[in-house]
Amino acid sequence: MSDDFVLDVTRIRDEARRKMAAGPVTDAYGLDKDRVIGILNDVIATEVVCWLRYTRHAISASGIDRAQVSSEFTEHAKQEMQHALRAAERVSQLGGDPDFDPASLTQRSHTDYTTPAKNDLKAMLEHNLLAERIVIASYQEIIRWLGEHDPTTRRLMESILEEEEEHADDLVDLIGV
Repeated sequence: MSDDFVLDVTRIRDEARRKMAAGPVTDAYGLDKDRVIGILNDVIATEVVCWLRYTRHAISASGIDRAQVSSEFTEHAKQEMQHALRAAERVSQLGGDPDFDPASLTQRSHTDYTTPAKNDLKAMLEHNLLAERIVIASYQEIIRWLGEHDPTTRRLMESILEEEEEHADDLVDLIGV
């Protein structure tokens, strides 16, 4: 195996000086930056809608298992908001504007906002599990698309995906399937 790797530090330094306004995005960035920003803004919308749904379910839940289920929903809601904020930070790093516009959140979200009856904990659990499964599938596709072209965004999405899979596992345990 030959080792033909050569690092032209002089060229890299010159290019970095010429394009300082581009921030962390270099010519080696392998994707359409605006497309990545658009996808991340859809992730933000998805995470905010999930935060809203989990928060509503946590507050409105009632019944004998309310405390346990509400506690889980509250924990998931906090994590969903953190996912949105992390995606928004990445949008900003890429030179874009994070889109938190309430008028378009539900249209851009991969999941739905649902409001089952407050005494129907099973429906709340099932709606949230369905949403988590949708998020898992869509984030897996985003990660595959990012590939090696944007390792920073890919790692962010992989980290969020890991927590989404934990959410789904928690919900399955609570449903008892």
